[in-house]
Amino acid sequence: MEHKDYMQLTVKEAKEAAAIGEVPVGCVIADEAGNVIASAHNLTEKGQDATAHAELLAIKEAQKKLGRRLTGCTLYVTLEPCPMCSGAILLSRIKTVVFGARDWERGALLSNANLANTWAGGKVEVLEGFCSLECETLLKDFFSARR
Repeated sequence: MEHKDYMQLTVKEAKEAAAIGEVPVGCVIADEAGNVIASAHNLTEKGQDATAHAELLAIKEAQKKLGRRLTGCTLYVTLEPCPMCSGAILLSRIKTVVFGARDWERGALLSNANLANTWAGGKVEVLEGFCSLECETLLKDFFSARR
């Protein structure tokens, strides 16, 4: 599979989140061999848990299978990770992050804090813009309907 194929899986997760009233963010983690080992979508509203972001839920699921270090794994997500999720990505040693839409307010891998390039504990490769229009549209439509 290619990056766009994995990103389509994240879009599916994001749509599931939107269907239950969650911010439409979806995440998938693939191991070095390309196998999907975890997937999740936001559950912050449903579970009343500010930490139930798609990335954290997927990382926890992947760690149950591979252990604490997710070295060699690629994390795919519809929206650029926030500072909390970026920290978890870096600490779990994920190799690559692929995301669809930039988060100009809270994005921490590139947009604001630029943790991908400035964290002293290691680096993560970041690829952006995959399925970006679809990811951006999901978010815009979701928030337009709420306002």
